[in-house]
Order: sequence, then C-alpha cells, then structure tokens
Amino acid sequence: MSGIDAQSRPSLGRGFRLQWEPAQDSHVLLYPEGMVKLNGSAGAIMSRCDGVRTVAQIVADIEQAYGVRGLMADVTAFVELAAQQSWLEIAGE
Repeated sequence: MSGIDAQSRPSLGRGFRLQWEPAQDSHVLLYPEGMVKLNGSAGAIMSRCDGVRTVAQIVADIEQAYGVRGLMADVTAFVELAAQQSWLEIAGE
C-alpha cells in the first residue's frame, strides 16, 4: 500500500460497519468476527471516512468541530493504521 496523503479518500473496509453504541458510549466498528471499540478521536475520524471526503477535508472538519489546529499528522497516522488493519480502504489502491 502506498502512503496516505492529503488527497487520499478513505472509506470503511468491506465487511465493516461503524455505528454509535450507547451502551459503550462510543463508536464501534463491527465485523463478522467481532467488534472494535473506538476511542473518541478514532470515532471522529472514522465517522468522516465516507470515500468522498479527502484526508485534508476530514482534518479541516475535525479541526473546526473541536476548535483545534495541526491535526494532519495525527489523522494521517490513524488512517494509515486503520488501512493496515483493513478497517479502511483508500480510493485508487
């Protein structure tokens, strides 16, 4: 897999479903073999990975929503990790 950059368009991997789980008070990633409970940051990123938005757009949205700056490196690192785990697919790869 090539590196993730600002123009990459991540989307949920095949076989995965993201949903808010009130009992867990967090987003969870469901797949046939189980479930991954996501922390707040991971849930915020994953919920924006729709295959339409670029990483740059996801970062801008999160920075605006939370009133912070400088998240590109952290979001990119998470997207890379999630893609390695097959949680996310990157358009064109």
